[in-house]
Amino acid sequence: MTPERANAYGRVIKTLSDLGPTKLHDDEQQVIRDAADALLLDEHPSTRAPVALAEARELIARLEESDRLLPETGRRLLDDLALCGHASPMAA
Repeated sequence: MTPERANAYGRVIKTLSDLGPTKLHDDEQQVIRDAADALLLDEHPSTRAPVALAEARELIARLEESDRLLPETGRRLLDDLALCGHASPMAA
C-alpha cells in the first residue's frame, strides 16, 4: 500500500462521513466503503476489486440521476475510489 492509496481511502471515508445519512442510506454507504476496502487491500488485483468498483460506479450514477448526489461529488468520489487501488485499468 502506498501513501497515495491510503490518502485516497481517507478521502473516500471523509466524503462518506460528510454526506452521512442525509444523502446516503446505510446500505449505499456500505457499497462505497466495500469498494474502497477491496481496492485498498487487494494487493494482487482479483475479481473482487473490479466488481466492487463497478457496483460503486452504478450506485453513484443512480444517485446522480436521482439528484441525490451532485455530479462533482460523484466524480470526486469515483476518482478517489479508483486511486485506492493499484494504478491500473480499474481507474479508467
